[in-house]
Amino acid sequence: MTLTWFVTGASRGLGRVWTEAALRRGDRVAATARDARALDPLVAEFGDAVLPIELDVTDRPAVFAAVDAAAARFARLDVAVNNAGYGLFGAVEEASEAQARAQLETNLFGALWVTQAVLPVLRAGGGGRILQVSSIGGVAAFPTLGLYHASKWALEGLSEALAQEVAGFGVRVTIVEPGPFGTDWGGSSAAHTAPLPAYDEVRAARQAGAAHRSPADPSTTAAAILAVVDAPEPPLRIFLGPFPFPVVERVYRDRLATWERWRAVAESAA
Repeated sequence: MTLTWFVTGASRGLGRVWTEAALRRGDRVAATARDARALDPLVAEFGDAVLPIELDVTDRPAVFAAVDAAAARFARLDVAVNNAGYGLFGAVEEASEAQARAQLETNLFGALWVTQAVLPVLRAGGGGRILQVSSIGGVAAFPTLGLYHASKWALEGLSEALAQEVAGFGVRVTIVEPGPFGTDWGGSSAAHTAPLPAYDEVRAARQAGAAHRSPADPSTTAAAILAVVDAPEPPLRIFLGPFPFPVVERVYRDRLATWERWRAVAESAA
């Protein structure tokens, strides 16, 4: 069966990899980007199978118009991928109000607007898939990424509730939690706070810890994403890459140990 996808942030990184993977197997994609010219190579290669849409996901009316255009062009939608997002690097104290709001507007509210826009279309079609692109940073936190974590932890909670709300409509939600991949997430796509000297040591330690990791090739994620989309019962959550599991395993073990250590004090508040 040919599927129709709606993918945000399709111009580069993981969004571009998954868009190309869908198109190469014969699916159709409404591909969005802030600059639609970046999608020209897709149109040149795949023709009418791809609908390029210029979209800023923080613009709610524009999101609804983009989904309407995709549904009108392809007559249905089967898969929505909320991939648009970026990282804000800096200590929590350093983030300006504008930076904090912009991070949440894109990573959280952008995904919310797309989700709200596609759900009536998916319900009308008898179901579908919503892939919410989170991160290992949606379940574990690291210094100098506090506002990014805030956006992804919020997206995870929203999506877990959403999955329960829409299951009866045949809509399945999967939270995708990638580890480090060789995209420009930490490069040209990133935003940075104005550094305060008080956090120089924290920043240096974080950079030293990340220096030994070699980001994986984003193209290796394509088969996994297609498998999730095609699964009769897709998972609520899935990691991408080998990095997240041992990190998150340690994080949850530490959380459980702390809760158990303080259980008597906690229950004394009954």
